[in-house]
Amino acid sequence: MRRASFTSSILSRTLSTVHDGGTVNLHPRLLRVALFSSSRTDNSNSRRHWFSPLLNSFSKSSGQAVSLGLVGVVASVATAASVYAKEPPPAEIIPKDVLLYQYEACPFCNKVKAFLDYYDIPYKVVEVNPISKKEIKWSDYKKVPILMVDGQQLVDSSAIIDQLSEKILPGKPIISVADEDEETKWRRWVDNHLVHVLSPNIYRNTSEALESFDYITSNGNFSFTEKITVKYAGAAAMYFVSKNLKKKYNITDERAALYEATETWVDALNGRNFLGGSKPNLADLAVFGVLRPIRYLRSGRDMVEHTRIGEWYSRMEKVVGESSRIKA
Repeated sequence: MRRASFTSSILSRTLSTVHDGGTVNLHPRLLRVALFSSSRTDNSNSRRHWFSPLLNSFSKSSGQAVSLGLVGVVASVATAASVYAKEPPPAEIIPKDVLLYQYEACPFCNKVKAFLDYYDIPYKVVEVNPISKKEIKWSDYKKVPILMVDGQQLVDSSAIIDQLSEKILPGKPIISVADEDEETKWRRWVDNHLVHVLSPNIYRNTSEALESFDYITSNGNFSFTEKITVKYAGAAAMYFVSKNLKKKYNITDERAALYEATETWVDALNGRNFLGGSKPNLADLAVFGVLRPIRYLRSGRDMVEHTRIGEWYSRMEKVVGESSRIKA
């Protein structure tokens, strides 16, 4: 009985389906959590210097020609790489102390991290225990992300990004009103539509829910008992939560809704490398941020296999690059 009572207590206390400042009202006996999992695969490329013997076989003049050719190749590669370069702001306007309170797999937290990573803003992370939330007991705001910037508390992912943009991009050019409207329109689309098709896909069935909770329980401040409870009870509960979300947002086929959303985004690109043109804008970073936690889950793999989003996503991975997170 004590074990059953403990589990019931955990389930009634624990995780809410966080939508960045909003909560879906669900039955209190359900675990109310909406975390997402991700695993990143770092690929390294090796190059064989096959051309050295070939150069030796040429005459001096031929060698010079080949050398010039190689210089041209290097220059072309450098030019291509610069297209996908990060955009770090001047050092004097970069915040000195940035601390992110997060759930590792939260899509809204990852949206903020995509912005920080792209602009090379160093930050530290505090992983919040989604059961006790003891790490943010000091704050009146009880959801994540919370970003502390030089002692100032910022909340709500889109508001955080807006305020950071004002700090580090004071001279950001506005090409046209239409372009600005397009960026704002698609940022709203991320918050009002795209994020709502993710949970029903991640927790579509028990095996996919367990896949997600395998990651959740390997991160954060969980006791052994909490890990067991969160993994199995959480996966079961989130299966039912996802059904509630399907009804709330009128989703009949989870995968079809995900594929439709991603195809809608690719259509919006209209043949451009990014919505921002040659470089990502805030809408690109928002879409990439919320999709990054699911990319290597089954739902994310299916998404890339069955839609056209793969090329854009790969470009975003390259341009956002390595995390600017400061390891503790």
